[in-house]
Amino acid sequence: MPFDLDAIGAGLAFATSLPALTRSLTGPHATGAAVVQAPPGTGKTTLVPPLLATLLDAGPGRRIVVTQPRRVAARAAARRLAALDGSPLGGRVGYTVRGESHTGPGTVVEFVTPGILLRRLLDDPGLDGTAAVVLDEVHERGLETDLLVGMLAEVRQLRSELTLVAMSATLDAPRFAALLTDDGGVPAPVVDCPSALFPLEVTWAPAPQPRLDGRGVARSFLDHVARTAAAAHSAALARDDGVDALVFAPGAWEVAHIAGSLRALTVGGNRRTEVLELHGQVPPAAQDRAISGREPGGPPRIIVSTSLAESSLTVPGVSLVTDSGLSREPRRDAARGMSGLVTVSCSQASARQRAGRAARQGPGTVVRCYDERAFGAAPAHQTPEMAVADLTQAALILACWGAPSGRGLALPDPPPAAAMADAAAVLRGLGAVASAGDAVDALATPLGKTLARIPADPRLARALLDGAAAVGVKRVAEAVALVAGDLRAPGADLTSLLRELRAGHHPGGARWGDDVRRLEGIARKADGAARPAPTLPVAEGESVAYVVALAFPDRVARQVPGPGNQYLLASGTRAGLPAGSALAGHTWLAVAEVSRAQGRDAAGTGAVIRAAAPLEEAAALDAARALFVESVEAQFSKGVVTARRERRLGAILLSSTPLKPSRAQGRAAVATALQTDGLALLDWSGPADALRRRLGLLHRILGEPWPAMDDVALLDRLEDWLAPELERIAGGTPAASIRLADPLRRLLPWPEAARLGELAPERLEVPSGSRVTIDYPDVADADATPVVAVKLQECFGWAETPRLVSGRVPVLFHLLSPAGRPLAVTADLASFWSGPYAQVRAEMRGRYPRHPWPEDPWTARPTAKVKGRM
Repeated sequence: MPFDLDAIGAGLAFATSLPALTRSLTGPHATGAAVVQAPPGTGKTTLVPPLLATLLDAGPGRRIVVTQPRRVAARAAARRLAALDGSPLGGRVGYTVRGESHTGPGTVVEFVTPGILLRRLLDDPGLDGTAAVVLDEVHERGLETDLLVGMLAEVRQLRSELTLVAMSATLDAPRFAALLTDDGGVPAPVVDCPSALFPLEVTWAPAPQPRLDGRGVARSFLDHVARTAAAAHSAALARDDGVDALVFAPGAWEVAHIAGSLRALTVGGNRRTEVLELHGQVPPAAQDRAISGREPGGPPRIIVSTSLAESSLTVPGVSLVTDSGLSREPRRDAARGMSGLVTVSCSQASARQRAGRAARQGPGTVVRCYDERAFGAAPAHQTPEMAVADLTQAALILACWGAPSGRGLALPDPPPAAAMADAAAVLRGLGAVASAGDAVDALATPLGKTLARIPADPRLARALLDGAAAVGVKRVAEAVALVAGDLRAPGADLTSLLRELRAGHHPGGARWGDDVRRLEGIARKADGAARPAPTLPVAEGESVAYVVALAFPDRVARQVPGPGNQYLLASGTRAGLPAGSALAGHTWLAVAEVSRAQGRDAAGTGAVIRAAAPLEEAAALDAARALFVESVEAQFSKGVVTARRERRLGAILLSSTPLKPSRAQGRAAVATALQTDGLALLDWSGPADALRRRLGLLHRILGEPWPAMDDVALLDRLEDWLAPELERIAGGTPAASIRLADPLRRLLPWPEAARLGELAPERLEVPSGSRVTIDYPDVADADATPVVAVKLQECFGWAETPRLVSGRVPVLFHLLSPAGRPLAVTADLASFWSGPYAQVRAEMRGRYPRHPWPEDPWTARPTAKVKGRM
């Protein structure tokens, strides 16, 4: 029996768009694909699946599969459609989410999460038994949904009868229409639906303090949101006692804090007001209660929710929204090897969708706890997860699909090359992709295909297989379910969280127990990875830490000196513990999650540990044994080669013992130091520096075969001129005892070297008979000329300025007083004697009367002596 679309669509705005969608899918130009653009609350999620079931004559063996980005949305959509259809849940309408399924042999419409459909595609690339797929909320740009767009577009090339509909709540629809083309490249048609919103009043109520502080969302701001929501709801109840309210917060912790504050307040003078929480960690029954609407005669309600209620759910009865303006989004920090959720300002599109929740069924009000400038500065749309998230799991799925790095797929955005390369490196280390050929484009191995079917990060999936022999199947399943679940560890302490779950004191305990049982089954069936068993028994209290270390060996951390509780991860990242964490003081931690942060929680490191468990050093070394390195580190410092034997676990230094370096190690250390810090590490004083400057001038003026003397050139030819001395330094001779002038002469060109003294002499003979040292310019100074500093009286009668390098380079004279102070600088002696000399004589003769200051310098006798000794 077909679905009764008239009954199901009664009162839903999208009912008016059903004829247009029908024509798009069945008309003469139909391509089997369409994009639906309709605001939240118009009924597209409720009406499109049964319409497809009717058009495609769907039934048992020919299902309509609908993806919802969240488990609570999938359950809610299935319950609503089943209720409108008048059929039991799990009959004609059902759902499948992780750890829970309500379907049967007669199911026609099945709601699933994107992860469920991705794993079905890997098991059955043709999706046999599926007549159509509806991808809902594609505008949210979730990573798994983006992957499904590309993979399903490829499936349709092989199964042209598979209908594909993408549904968006924003103006992104043309982007997806361009991806879902037919064989001729014609984009899929876009079916619009007018907005069903009633008038909406926007009120701004910014907090006096910043929304974020060094620890994340400021508690003072959360209290402001609670007070604002309570006051707004109280005012609304004064006008209409049927008003329910929705409050948006960024994460589960903030939801709990605001909800607790609201329960402590007197809301509108009515203590019967019910405050409910809605987020991924709330048990399914509590989620269903929050979204099901107020019971007849029941108390007014305030639902405090994460962005979960933003677009994929409609909460009945809500006409008041209080918005914190914050959301939690994934971010990847490549420099520190971190990824996780960070709190950011929500996009303008998200803010509009949140506000729209108040005007679904009548006029509504939104109170924004920030100002209009903050709204204007927010991004227009949410950042796609593909651009900012860790891509390890996505890379594995693409490799299993046969499209490594997304090559050839019509994805909404290409994966960032750097993030994909990092993901490929992780997968190679796990043995999940082939290591030969292009690392980014490597295909999945049999082990990789096994890991892809485990609903956890590939690193955790590998730890599930590897850890069973070390800690037992049940304990490894508990640890993986603990880390993979959407659970917050108090004070970052995973061991404490595990105790709560085992004791049944945590609201997420039931779901965690289901995950444990499912992972146990996977671990028992799967062939273990080829990892050797642990070399020591793992204590029960360390099982979580050991499994985490197996999954994330680069995050094994040891406490280091410094303010607060600072830890150095094997990856090289420093991170701090949250203030008051019970983990403080433990020397070794296995870290499951670390993210960027500021303030006290980061202990001055810029990163904070969000989830970890303590372990002993022996367990850390065993679990992360692939990162253990023992080496001799030789270095050349302060002119001497020294060496130490070092044991490291990644970036963590375990021990360092001094020892005598071998000559090979010494040579390598000296060469490395010279390449890094330059030739200034050697002693260039005296003759060596003078010779280098002379040769540098000749190379600048004459070129080859005179050798270049800059650092780069000398380092390139190090073996040609300094090899014996490097050998001596490597053997322990201090560099300060090495004289470089003779080694430098090894670079002299022959027979041209015989003219060195003629072209660039060390000294210049002046008229007094003195031989004055020529100061040649530094090799790095391309414009300077040689300088001769000499007493003025020694140059009387010298008319022609001398020139070097076969007359190409004039000498610059610094003419000095009898006390050695500069009197004049000139490169033209004749001009000096004919002009400026007279003024110098007038100023100096009274100051230095014992020295000659003749009126006629041309005929005076040049001398270095005073008058009485001339």
